[in-house]
Amino acid sequence: MGEVCIASVHLGRPTEYVDAEGRTWRTAIAKQSVPGPVRLTVDGPEGDDVADKRHHGGFHQAVMVYSRSHQPYWQARLGLEIGPGGLGENLSLEGLDDDSACIGDTFQAGTTRLQISQPRQPCNTLARYWHCPELLPAIWETARGGWYFRVLQEGEVRPGEALTLLERPHPEWSVARVLGAFRDAASQPAEALAAATLAHLTPGWQSKLRERAGR
Repeated sequence: MGEVCIASVHLGRPTEYVDAEGRTWRTAIAKQSVPGPVRLTVDGPEGDDVADKRHHGGFHQAVMVYSRSHQPYWQARLGLEIGPGGLGENLSLEGLDDDSACIGDTFQAGTTRLQISQPRQPCNTLARYWHCPELLPAIWETARGGWYFRVLQEGEVRPGEALTLLERPHPEWSVARVLGAFRDAASQPAEALAAATLAHLTPGWQSKLRERAGR
């Protein structure tokens, strides 16, 4: 693995939008860049919030992460100019993406210790915000959904901060592979059941993988 760093830090609060059908709805999917430092707690970044607390937030989904390297792809494929923070990420990273990040990877970032807990399960909020129905199936197809960090040690981060890999307990299980196992669980149950055994994967994801595999 080469050098990994935080390219930018983003925070957001639930905001009202109007979708393509003219309906008003609330989401915190659009995050704004901040200079930092930002304190990361076990519940998430200070100053950040989510609209749907039933499905988002909590210890295993404390910090949403996305690779900056994917931005040109979405521009080329769908014509979407999705800038950093535009897919709900708190941290935009350089040097690490869904194919190279692995479940359980533990990093030191400044005074903060972070661990990859699960892929981000793509939801319709992304397509709804960007007025692009093609976005959701494209994320599922490419497994470029991003991932979550759990915060093992609270502390501050800022743009330009390096992430130092401390531990990699599941080097064969990238974030993209686990999301693909979830997506294809019905046709490839053995892969999904293998992913469900990962000790550092969020327990809820372990259960969902087994359920989707028919176990």
